[in-house]
Amino acid sequence: MVFRTQRRVEFRDTDAAGITHFSAFFPMMEVAEHEMLRSLGISVMPRNGGSEGPESVTWPRVAASCQYKAAARFEDVLDILISIKKLGNSSVTYQFRFEREGDLIAEGEITTVCCRLNRDHGDGGLQKTPIPAQIRASLETL
Repeated sequence: MVFRTQRRVEFRDTDAAGITHFSAFFPMMEVAEHEMLRSLGISVMPRNGGSEGPESVTWPRVAASCQYKAAARFEDVLDILISIKKLGNSSVTYQFRFEREGDLIAEGEITTVCCRLNRDHGDGGLQKTPIPAQIRASLETL
């Protein structure tokens, strides 16, 4: 299964020629990822201060890339398709496909790692952890 959403290219996303700047694709991927996770009932930030349970994990990025195939311009409506390339023990690699009216614009990937967050810890308290079974089951639908 593939999650699909849309995003209109805003003026702030473009360069002086009205073409989408390469860096604008990364926030678009992140926003689409968050929308997809919310649709599955998964939060990107712990709701309970880092205690146990599936709602106590967060997803820092460890890798991101994007390959550009064609120009997107101001006010283009882009379809963003998200699928899971790899679901590891504690990491997820998402694939993103940007299309305009069926034509490929760009392809990207983001790899995240499941971590517990302990806000009482001075260094932010991120600790890699296996993906909780409830979250894994939701992600496996993709």
